[in-house]
Amino acid sequence: MQLEDNLVIAKLCNRDFEPEFGKAVKNGDTIRIARPIHGQVRTGAVMQPQDITEGRETLTIATQLGADLEFTSKDLTLSVDQFSKRILKPQMIRLATEIDLMVMRELSDNCPNWVGTPGQTINSYADFALAPQRLDELSVPSGRVAILSPADHWGLVPTLAGTFIQGVNRSALERAKLPMIGDVDMYMSQNVTTHTNGTWSGASPIAEIDNGTLSTTYAASKDTWTMTIHIDGLTANTGTVLKGDVITIENVYAVNTITGATLPWLREFVVKSSVTADGTGDADVTISPPIITSGPYMTCNAAAVDGANITLKGSVNVGYPQNLVFHPDAVTLAMPNMEKPKGAAWCEQQSYEGFNLRLTQGYDMTNDKSQWRFDCLVGVKAYQPWLATRVSGSN
Repeated sequence: MQLEDNLVIAKLCNRDFEPEFGKAVKNGDTIRIARPIHGQVRTGAVMQPQDITEGRETLTIATQLGADLEFTSKDLTLSVDQFSKRILKPQMIRLATEIDLMVMRELSDNCPNWVGTPGQTINSYADFALAPQRLDELSVPSGRVAILSPADHWGLVPTLAGTFIQGVNRSALERAKLPMIGDVDMYMSQNVTTHTNGTWSGASPIAEIDNGTLSTTYAASKDTWTMTIHIDGLTANTGTVLKGDVITIENVYAVNTITGATLPWLREFVVKSSVTADGTGDADVTISPPIITSGPYMTCNAAAVDGANITLKGSVNVGYPQNLVFHPDAVTLAMPNMEKPKGAAWCEQQSYEGFNLRLTQGYDMTNDKSQWRFDCLVGVKAYQPWLATRVSGSN
């Protein structure tokens, strides 16, 4: 309960796939999760069956987190309330913080959309409204939530004065909540991460495409939802392109995911892995989404062309808070039960509101000290990151 009480973003994301790890037949530490298919409408009487091959991502329980305690028998004689407040709560706050940070990093590092001007504080309704507007343009369903940094939270609060009252006897999620704005549930968190752009040093980077245009197909990219582009114009051996950087490509515009209609802004792409330019200033960069120019999974109005200018969102080598507005299905979290070690003198597994924690106890007889270790397994995956957008203020 202490752990759950101090979580924010971890309580706002999808949890649908967690039961797969608890089946009688063990699935190991990795499962394959399917992304929803897109529909397609025909014109006329002739049947045109659609290929409904699903793209699949992997969700891996990759991290074991823990918090360890050592205390005397005297400490253990405290009242339950004192013991919980003095000894348990600080550890659970730290553990909850790390879980929230894992979710924040996963979603922000993989989210391609970004509205506003990086570096500007959100201090008006108009600033914030850019985010739900962007998600509307991309046909993202309702039920959205927002996580703002403290600076952006307090920048926005004056425009909402008198519309809410903070309370102290509430969970971290309740204390973090702002009034709903634009059909978005709003929260503040100190765990909003900062992304620092790569150096991108050198001349203006351009796309270098040997065959004249650059695009791919759904069949080729359905599982990774990525593609690789070749960039030149970086500084030889030192120019860096970092995971989480967001770029646009000249004349490659976004489209509505349902209708395919061209939208009035350049398609944004997120860099999926960090690279350093080679000795000629070139780099192969993996981006998402892939450039698909036709069919139900169309992402862009046109392919990139050789020599197209590439523009980085924000300034090189500068860090920006990663405020997020997203549908819960943008990212999924799993915290399955852990096995109890057979050699432990005492071990207990507890679940509360879908969050699982194992406690194993030991004892140092020489020094009359109890040793407790709390452990949990955590897996997080941004399996539909296009259902999210980063948001900054405007000039």
